[in-house]
Amino acid sequence: MPNKVVLFELNEVPWRVLEDFVDAYPHSCLARLLPQMHPYETHAEDSSLSPWITWPSLHRGVSDEHHTITDFGQDLSEINAAYPSIWELLVDAGVPTGVFGALHSYPLPKNVGDYRFYVPDVFAAGSECFPRGLERFQAFNLAMSRASARNVSAGLPRKAAASLVANASGLGITPATLVDLGRHLLDERRAPWTKVRRRTYQVVLAFDIFMRQLECTRPAFATFFTNHVASSMHRFWAARYPGDYQTFGYSDAWVGTYRHEITWTMAKCDRMLSRLAAFVERLHDYQLWVATSMGQAATEASAVQTQVYLRDVGAFMRRLGFGPSDWEIRPAMLPRVIVAMRNGKAESFKERLRGIHIADRGPLPWKALGHNVFRIHPGALQNVRDEFCLVDDRRIPFVDLGFANVEIQDSAGQSAYHIPQGVLLIYDPRHPAGTANKVQISTLDVAPMICSALGVDPPKYMQQAALAATGT
Repeated sequence: MPNKVVLFELNEVPWRVLEDFVDAYPHSCLARLLPQMHPYETHAEDSSLSPWITWPSLHRGVSDEHHTITDFGQDLSEINAAYPSIWELLVDAGVPTGVFGALHSYPLPKNVGDYRFYVPDVFAAGSECFPRGLERFQAFNLAMSRASARNVSAGLPRKAAASLVANASGLGITPATLVDLGRHLLDERRAPWTKVRRRTYQVVLAFDIFMRQLECTRPAFATFFTNHVASSMHRFWAARYPGDYQTFGYSDAWVGTYRHEITWTMAKCDRMLSRLAAFVERLHDYQLWVATSMGQAATEASAVQTQVYLRDVGAFMRRLGFGPSDWEIRPAMLPRVIVAMRNGKAESFKERLRGIHIADRGPLPWKALGHNVFRIHPGALQNVRDEFCLVDDRRIPFVDLGFANVEIQDSAGQSAYHIPQGVLLIYDPRHPAGTANKVQISTLDVAPMICSALGVDPPKYMQQAALAATGT
C-alpha cells in the first residue's frame, strides 16, 4: 500500500545547525527522532542558489537550467505546463493533496477544488485561499510580511489582526499559541530587540492552522514551508558561530544579544516537529519528510548600519518617464522590487535602467526576467554615505528617485549565505532507520522519491534529471 507523506520544508537549515541543536537539547523531539530518521545529504544542482530557485528545483525534479525560474513575479504558465510542481502532478494523479506556503504556489490553480486545502506563499499578490475561510489568516500574513522585510515593523495590521483573533479558534490557532504570542508582545516592551522574533510567530500561527487542516482533511500528501530558521541564520550566524570568521566586525554586546536567536527559532521548529511526529505515529500510514533544499554557511561578519531600498516605486517610474498605466508592481522579497512593464515600454525601461548609478557604488543592480518583467535589487548597497544617484550623468537625490537609505535595526549583515549541501530526513515510525550514515543524493531526487512513495510513476524528465545530476 502506498505511503502518505507530510513534507516539512525547513528552508536552508544545514546539518550543522540540526546537530548542534540536538547536542544542546538531548531531550528535544529532534534528538529523539534523528536516530530513527533515514538521513540524506542533498546537493542543489542549480547554477544560482536562492530559495525561489532551489525549491522549484526540488518541487519539479529539474534544475534551473530547465525550469528557468529565477525570481518571483515571473509568468509561470509555460513552465508549469512543461515541469509541473509536485502538488500539481499528484492532484492530476488523483492523490489527495494539501499545500501551505510552498514557494511559487500563487495564483490558486484552476482546479483548486480538487485540493484538500491550498494556502499560497507569503509573496502572493492576493489573499485567496482554499477553503476561503483561511483568507483571514492569509490577509494578516501578507500584511505582516510586507511590513517586516528587513526591519520588523513595530505596528500591527489592526483590521487583519482583529479578524484573525476573532476567528482564531475556528482556524485552529491554539490557546497555547495565543498565550505565547501575548507574552512575547509584553517581552517586546521590556526588550525591544526581540521584535525580530515576530517573523517566527507568523510561522507559529501558520503551523497551527496547517495542523488543523492536516487533521481534518487527512491528505495523502501535504507540504508546509517555513523560513523562520533560515531568516535567523542569515542575520545571526555570526552571533552563534563567531569563530567561523577571520575578521569580525561585531561588538561583544551584539553577540551577547543575538547569540541564542538561531537556537530559539530551532526550538519553535522542534515543537512543530513534535506535533508532526505525534500525527504520523498515531496514523500508521504516514511518513514525515523534512527537506531544506540547500543549506547555509558563514560568509563575512560585517555590521550593516544602513541599506538602500526603493521605497517609492511610483516616484522612480515617474522620474524615468513612465505613467501608471505603463507598469505594475509584482510581489517580491525586499529589498528586491519586481516590475512588469506594459504598453510596449519594456525596451525603453531597460535603456533607462542602464543609465542609473548609485553614488560611488556603480550601476543600479537589475535584471530582465523575461515576459517584460524586471527585477531591481539595490539590497547589496549597504552603508552608503552619499545619498544620490546619477541618472544619465545628472545628479539626483535619493528621495527624488524614490530611494531611501534605511537604518537597520539589528545591524545584522548577511553573515551566512547559501551552500549547495542540504538535508533530507525521512521518519517512518513503522520502519525506523538502522544507521546514522548520510546517503548523498541530488535535490532533484526528492520529487521522484515522493512520487514513488505515493505510488505515482515519476515523469521521465525527473528520472533523467536526477540521473544526470548524480552522474549516472
